[in-house]
Amino acid sequence: MSNDPRPFWETKTLDQMTDDEWESVCDGCGRCCLHKLEDDETGEVHFTRVSCKLLDVSTCRCTDYPDRFAQVPDCLTIKPLTREKINWLPESCAYRRLSEGKSLENWHPLISGTFESVHSSRISVSNQCISETDVADSDYFFHLIDWNNVPSG
Repeated sequence: MSNDPRPFWETKTLDQMTDDEWESVCDGCGRCCLHKLEDDETGEVHFTRVSCKLLDVSTCRCTDYPDRFAQVPDCLTIKPLTREKINWLPESCAYRRLSEGKSLENWHPLISGTFESVHSSRISVSNQCISETDVADSDYFFHLIDWNNVPSG
């Protein structure tokens, strides 16, 4: 037990966090659950508005989180967080921010005290994406989006 009054995300590395601490760092934005397209020539990752079939596009929660890998074998597992995986996460992602030595944003639930702040700030994909069940794989290109340029509120 530490006598440091700072919150755990300011005193521990991601690797030092307990499973519960790790899970609480997730801001619930749903952006990691979006399909991405990687440019074969540059390696640049492009986000789409197309979400995994398990993402509830309203709440930004996985509808089968405990068994997601059985249903979606290529679901992105970010623990442990590697340099390669960071490229697949948005710049706003709490895991990415902490790994880069940045602080959590004011809208993060650990700061604001509510998950609603992620939605009201328009950081989450809530009601801004569509399920992969509604889009042909060949049409993902038509749903590219730069989430870093989506206005926050």
